[in-house]
Amino acid sequence: MRLRRTAALIAALTMTLSGLAACGSGESGQGGNAAGVLNVGMPNGPQTENHNPFLPSSAGASLGYRHMIYEPLVMTSQIKPDEEGKPWLATEWTWSDNYRALELTIRDGVTWADGKPMTANDVAYTFTLLKDTPALNINAIPFRDITASGNTVALTFEKSQFVNQVDVLSSIVVPEHLWSAMDDPATDTVKNPVGTGPYELKTFTPQTVTLTRRDEYWQDLPEVRELRYTSYNDNNAQTTALANGSAEWAFTFISNYEAVYVDKDPEHHKLWFPPTLAVHGLFLNTENKPFDDPVLRRAMSKVIDRGDVFEQAEAGYFYPEVTNVTGIPTPAGESFIADEFQGETYEVDVEGAKRELTEAGYSYDGDTLLDRTGAPVEITLSNPSGWSDYITTLEIIKDNLSQLGIAATVEKANADAWTTNVDTGQFEAAMHWTNPGATPYDIYQSMMDGALYKPVGTPGVNGNWGRFRDDDATAALDAYANAESEAARTEAMHELQRIFVEQQPVLVTGAANAGAEYSTRNWVGWPDENNQYAPPQPTLLNSLDVVLHLKPAE
Repeated sequence: MRLRRTAALIAALTMTLSGLAACGSGESGQGGNAAGVLNVGMPNGPQTENHNPFLPSSAGASLGYRHMIYEPLVMTSQIKPDEEGKPWLATEWTWSDNYRALELTIRDGVTWADGKPMTANDVAYTFTLLKDTPALNINAIPFRDITASGNTVALTFEKSQFVNQVDVLSSIVVPEHLWSAMDDPATDTVKNPVGTGPYELKTFTPQTVTLTRRDEYWQDLPEVRELRYTSYNDNNAQTTALANGSAEWAFTFISNYEAVYVDKDPEHHKLWFPPTLAVHGLFLNTENKPFDDPVLRRAMSKVIDRGDVFEQAEAGYFYPEVTNVTGIPTPAGESFIADEFQGETYEVDVEGAKRELTEAGYSYDGDTLLDRTGAPVEITLSNPSGWSDYITTLEIIKDNLSQLGIAATVEKANADAWTTNVDTGQFEAAMHWTNPGATPYDIYQSMMDGALYKPVGTPGVNGNWGRFRDDDATAALDAYANAESEAARTEAMHELQRIFVEQQPVLVTGAANAGAEYSTRNWVGWPDENNQYAPPQPTLLNSLDVVLHLKPAE
């Protein structure tokens, strides 16, 4: 991996971006959309007005429009995690001291939407804000010294940031002159977001958020003049909107996508779901007894029918089945799996699970499982009501757990309330995803890193939503992140796999993707299998890159 960006690559990116929109004005013909509007949708239900770009619970994060307002230093890609990112607000960067030091060169000529210049001081302020505000530092980056001089920002870290390179480089930047006036940036509601991106907030309602294009931007202006984000109540409503054309871009699960979506307009209705090295699974809140017991968690894992989840809940395509007991998706993660777990697959074993429980002191009252205190084992499985694939997964898991004697209830929650409850640890079990990365480290960190632990009631969590704590797991993650040799890093990865198999902090069900459905009726230039310049998902960082590539259909 090269550590320094070259001037040639920066020049090449500049040339590429200059060709995205003719003259940068967007005044050319807009094909079938004379207003220059792009309609984006997500099935996340009513939104609460808060445009704080750092908070995963904000409307800007839920619908994805934060990335149109606030820009990153470097544009990185989840579908090509081993590649260097595109220079964005930073034109060059250099890591040194085994990733304990970073120097960034900040782009000249960038302005905030209020007309003030964006400088290296804003970048240094943003990193200092994260350092001083743990609730916003959701990646738990251990910042040390942060200084700005001219157009350069220098950072040092308490330890190697080998595994956090993407998190640091893809950090968004906020304006010091506005954010420094807040009483508490972690809790103050951001009602008037001001960023360096090409769009500004026009209107907000709980159902629809509209952004309008700025008059000036440091790159050529996008040809999309207006972005309208609609938050539909559920996957079915979102699918209907995609099928009838009222939504042109979305990330949603469609159980019968060919008949329900593609066949409605085969020429224009497209979808592309590239995989990432991340997983989805049932996160158990390990602060709650008896689910703090690895014996119970292992038994629960043994009765989950992952094949049913893939075929029924994910329609055999959406989130691919994970079969290896390490929870690592294959073939993407095959090379990382320890020899002792090669070929070891998840198998449904109800009798084996019951035997393990009774040997560990659990008992049965008829068909009801009793914990070691004699109390019935019960659990509430919760997810937003509109996320139909997750809800179906929970129903399958509910039936699977009943075979073990566990009484499970599926709670169909409001998306906004659910996000807050998961963020603050006020749930029993929920389907969730892990962070993606170039290696399985990010998967395991999302599940087991004690450094990300926050007590129940404390928000700002970006991983370890189950509040799992195991000193050996935290130590192995730290060893992997700070290894001085490949051999040491490999051994740490294998130890993480052993701990995961033994502890089962998350009941993995499938691999992640970074896909989307989109229409080419009004706009062309979307990423696809033949042009993989970005993942298409509209809530990801790269959604801005996608919009900058779009041109009116002829």
